[in-house]
Amino acid sequence: MSLFPATVIDNATAYRWLNEGNAVAIDCRFDLANPELGEAAYRTAHLPRARYWHLERDLSAPPSGRNGRHPLPSPESFVALLAASGITRQTPVIVYDAADGLMASRAWWMLRACGISAAVLDGGWRAWCEAGLPSTAEPATPVPTAPITLDDWHLPVATAQTVRAALDDPGVLLIDARAPERYRGEHEPIDPVAGHIPGAVNRFYRENLDPETERFLPPERLRAAFAALLGAIPPQQTIHYCGSGVTACHNLLAMAHAGMPFGQLYAGSWSEWCADPSRPVARTPS
Repeated sequence: MSLFPATVIDNATAYRWLNEGNAVAIDCRFDLANPELGEAAYRTAHLPRARYWHLERDLSAPPSGRNGRHPLPSPESFVALLAASGITRQTPVIVYDAADGLMASRAWWMLRACGISAAVLDGGWRAWCEAGLPSTAEPATPVPTAPITLDDWHLPVATAQTVRAALDDPGVLLIDARAPERYRGEHEPIDPVAGHIPGAVNRFYRENLDPETERFLPPERLRAAFAALLGAIPPQQTIHYCGSGVTACHNLLAMAHAGMPFGQLYAGSWSEWCADPSRPVARTPS
């Protein structure tokens, strides 16, 4: 059997790993407008061996109004979630959401930041159903495990202070994963301030997907696109952000799928940055 992939997994491979009992699945379906919709969908039907992780309860810490809308939980609390889910560092994990991998990429980043092998199901729940693969309404009953040891995330994390220092560093590139109109400051449906962090470039996360299939583009196409965006900047010298630290993980996943090293995740993202009026804001209307 081939090694478990560390980025994106297709239906056939995911089915084989789940059917043979070599992996567990994590259902990350979530709707920002209706936070309980994803869990309700999970109770109706989900992948075999799937547990449900809620974006706001499981994959985020409580927001304070100054730390972003979806701040990262502490490593200690996430380790407790892993133990309750029956996940160790020897457990391959398949994460999925409704379609485009947006929520799943956040869980994927957190799993990888714990040293756990994880991959996002390409096309998500929609692709699984379209392929006629089995599902169940039975909730998973994982056997809890001893918590893994985790002093800090194993992947690079940026803070607001890191980002402020990067504004004067031409060797660091900020990448904004939000829709172009939000990046430009023309339309802001969620946060109280429109615009972007000065010096940031825009890479809308949906550019990582084939618009017809909502599957990830091939690694070589992603690699070419990000190489053109970065220019002479090494991938390790990128800082990724979005509105609340979720969509940014999609770009980090895409770069990893393209075989590129990890950049930093600014989990507080725009919602944290714009909460402090002393921080500069840029707007570039078309």
